[in-house]
Amino acid sequence: MASTTSTTSSGTAMLAVALMLFSSFVHVRSDASDHRYKAGDVVPLYANKVGPFHNPSETYKYFDLPFCSPGHVTEKKEALGEVLNGDRLVSAPYKLDFLSEKESKIVCRKKLTKEEVVKFRHAVSKDYYFQMYYDDLPIWGFIGKVEKEGKADPNEYKYYLYKHIQFEILYNKDRVIEISARMDPHSVVDLTENEEVDVEFMYTAKWKETETPFEKRMEKYSQTSSLPHHLEIHWFSIINSCVTVLLLTGFLATILMRVLKNDFMKYAHDEEAAEDQDETGWKYIHGDVFRFPENKSLFAAALGSGTQLFTLTVFIFLLALVGVFYPYNRGALFTALVVIYALTSGIAGYTATSFYCQLEGTHWVRNLLLTGCLFCGPLFLTFCFLNTVAIVYNATAALPFGTIVVIVLIWTLVTSPLLVLGGIAGKNSKAEFQAPVRTTKYPREIPPLPWYRSAIAQMAMAGFLPFSAIYIELYYIFASVWGHRIYTIYSILFIVFIILLIVTAFITIALTYFQLAAEDHGWWWRSFLCGGSTGLFIYGYCLYYYFARSDMSGFMQTSFFFGYMACICYGFFLMLGTVGFRAALLFVRHIYRSVKCE
Repeated sequence: MASTTSTTSSGTAMLAVALMLFSSFVHVRSDASDHRYKAGDVVPLYANKVGPFHNPSETYKYFDLPFCSPGHVTEKKEALGEVLNGDRLVSAPYKLDFLSEKESKIVCRKKLTKEEVVKFRHAVSKDYYFQMYYDDLPIWGFIGKVEKEGKADPNEYKYYLYKHIQFEILYNKDRVIEISARMDPHSVVDLTENEEVDVEFMYTAKWKETETPFEKRMEKYSQTSSLPHHLEIHWFSIINSCVTVLLLTGFLATILMRVLKNDFMKYAHDEEAAEDQDETGWKYIHGDVFRFPENKSLFAAALGSGTQLFTLTVFIFLLALVGVFYPYNRGALFTALVVIYALTSGIAGYTATSFYCQLEGTHWVRNLLLTGCLFCGPLFLTFCFLNTVAIVYNATAALPFGTIVVIVLIWTLVTSPLLVLGGIAGKNSKAEFQAPVRTTKYPREIPPLPWYRSAIAQMAMAGFLPFSAIYIELYYIFASVWGHRIYTIYSILFIVFIILLIVTAFITIALTYFQLAAEDHGWWWRSFLCGGSTGLFIYGYCLYYYFARSDMSGFMQTSFFFGYMACICYGFFLMLGTVGFRAALLFVRHIYRSVKCE
C-alpha cells in the first residue's frame, strides 16, 4: 500500500512538472504586447543588457555600466527560456508614457569618477551596444563612438559617450506599433582622458501615427531575411541541394540497381550450377553480415539518443512552421528545446533498450544509464565549464542558482522517469532482431583492403556530400545564432533538412554496399560513423566561420562558441548516424532477403 502511494505521488509530481513546463512553453510572451493604452498611460520600458556587438554571448546587465539608475530598480520576472537566453530585464530610467512627448528631458546629472570613465571608455572601445524592450518591442543603440579618422596611432583615438537618446514611437489608435532609438551624434561626452567628467543624460520622445495594423508590427524584424537578394541565395541553396540529391539518387538508381540486378542474376545462376563453386562478393559473407556489433550497449545507446534528437528536431520544425518562433518571442526556442527534450526522453529509453535486447544484451539497466548520459553527459560538463567562465566574467550568460535548480528538477522529475518508463517498455516489447539469413558460429576474416576503403576515408566521403548540400544555408543559420541577424524562412530550412536526411541515407547505403562487396562485414558501426560524419564537417565549418567570417574575440566568446557548437555538432553526429544506420539496415535486409543463402 505504501509503495502504491509513493508511486502515485511521484507520478503526480512528474505530471505537475510536465504541466508546468508545457504551460510555460505555450505561454507566448504577450503580457505587455497585447495591452491597449490611453493617453498618459505608463507603457513598460525595460533595459535588458549591454555587451560587445561582435560577441553575442558576452552580455552584461544594463546597470553594470554606470548609467543613471532609478531610485528602485524593478526586475522583470523571466520565463525559463528568457533566462537561458541571457535576458535580465530591469526597469529603465526613461519614462515613455503613451502619447506623451518629451523634448530633451534630463534623466539625471552625474559626475563620472575616473573609474567610471575608464569603464565607459572600455565599453565604447569594444563597440558596446544596449538592448531595451518597450511594450515587448526590441530597441538597440550603441553606447558611444570612437573617432579614428586621420589618426594612425590608436593612442590618438578619441572616445565619446552618447548622452542623448531620441526615441521615435509609432502608434495605431490605442496600441504601440513600432519604436526606434537614435543616438544624437552631437550630444556626446569626451572620455579620452582619465579625469572626472560631468554628464547630463537626456532623452527625447516623439510620437507618430501609423496605419500599420497591430498584427503586423513584428514583420519589420523579419524583412531583412526576406529581402530579394537573400531569398535568391536561399533558393540557390535549395536548387544546389536538389541537384546534389538528383545526381546522387540518379547515380544510385542506375549503378546500384544495375549492379544488384547483375548480382542477383549471378547468384541465381550459381545456385543452378555446381554446388562446390566458390561464392564471391557480398553473398559470400551472408553468415557474418548480421553478426551483432562490438560494444552493442554503446551502439544501442547511440541509436536511442539519435532517435530522440531526431524527434526533437522534427517537433522544433513543426513549431517553427506554425509560427511559434516569431521574431523576438524571447526565449521561446530555448523553452521549446528544454520542454521537448524532457518529454521525448522516453523515446530514447524505448529505442535503446528494445534494440539492445534485440542484440541479445542482458544488462539493460546499464544500457539505460548509458543512454541517459550519452548526450546529456558531455552537454552537462560543457555547461559547467562555460557557466563557470560566465560567472568569472560576471556575464548574464551565467545562470542564476534558481534556474539551475529548475533544470535539475526537470531532469529528475520528468526526463529520468520518462527514460526509465521507455526503457521498461522497450525491454518488455519482446521484439526479436529480424535477420533474413542465419549467422555462422565463427566470423570470417576480413580481407586486407586498400586505404580508401578504411573507416576514415569513407567517413570523409560520406560527410562531404551532405555537407555540400547545406553549407550555403549554414552561413545564415550561424549569422542568426552567433550574430544579430534574424532567421525566419523556416520553410526553406525544413526543405534543406529533408534534403540532408535523404543525401545522408543514400550515401550511407552506397558506401555500405561497396563495403559488403569487398567482403567486409563490419558495417554496423561503419554505417553509423559514415552517417554522422556530417557533424564533423559542420564543426570544421565552425573554425572557418569563426576565423574568416566573424569578428568574435575574447576567451569567453571563443569558449562559448566552440563549446556549445561542439555539443550541437555532436547531436548532429548522433542524429544523422542513426539515420544512416537505419537506411543501411533496411538496404542490407532487402538484398539478403532477395537471394537464397544456404
